[in-house]
Amino acid sequence: MRFHQYIKNLFIFLPAFFSFRFFDEGSIINSLFAFICFCFCASAIYIINDIVDAPSDRIHPSKRNRPIASGKIKPKVALLIALALLFIAVGGLLWLLSNVILPVVIYIVINLFYSFKFKHIPIIDVFIIASGFVIRLFVGALSINVPLSEWIIVMTFLLALFLALAKRRDDVILYENSGEKMRKVIDGYNRQFLDIAMAISASVVMIAYILWSISPEVKLRLHSDYLYLTSIFVLAGIFRYMQVTFVEQKSGNPSKIILQDRFLQSVILCWLIGFWILMYMGN
Repeated sequence: MRFHQYIKNLFIFLPAFFSFRFFDEGSIINSLFAFICFCFCASAIYIINDIVDAPSDRIHPSKRNRPIASGKIKPKVALLIALALLFIAVGGLLWLLSNVILPVVIYIVINLFYSFKFKHIPIIDVFIIASGFVIRLFVGALSINVPLSEWIIVMTFLLALFLALAKRRDDVILYENSGEKMRKVIDGYNRQFLDIAMAISASVVMIAYILWSISPEVKLRLHSDYLYLTSIFVLAGIFRYMQVTFVEQKSGNPSKIILQDRFLQSVILCWLIGFWILMYMGN
């Protein structure tokens, strides 16, 4: 089920946050329902992915303890659970939020292709991972009927790409240290390439955020001339994650890092508070 991965699905709430609908009861109820259904879909995909990855997971230092890889749950039972979760999620959305069903189905289809094929294709694999975060934005926006800013889409994709590249870097390091190839896709990567790709992604994310925060359109829509001040927290967060990746070399699980790293949690909290003061208090 990978409950710790549900933190990724919080991106569903971003459209409500940026559209001043975060305290609108109807919007939050819709966003929460979309979040729950999407969590069910994501869990189903994770289960299917674990079934496919079971042979390689058994030689991984931490993934070998997953229920399917360790033999605690049989693949047939796991598949039934995955299908049940998909049925509940899709059925619930068709019943209450039918306008959200298209991006959810796209997410399911793309990730099924990823599990069986695309995860073995270098570059395509990390792009698909990043696209999942953008789909989460569309799910959140459609659930409350608000448009998505092009800036938010681009920044979300780039940030997710940065995290996915860091995850692949961890896979490369594991291969270098153990000699065991955890993923076939590792043949298409090396540490130097991933370091450069991460640096480029991080730089573009930062530049895009600053340009967004000083954009006249954004200033007018969000009623604040000082949003650029929050860029210090974005920069601090990116630097900390790069420190985790390059110095501590433990970027294999972004969700667990965010749930356990006090520095990152503090930076995210400061960003939220700063944004709250500058955006919400001004309205």
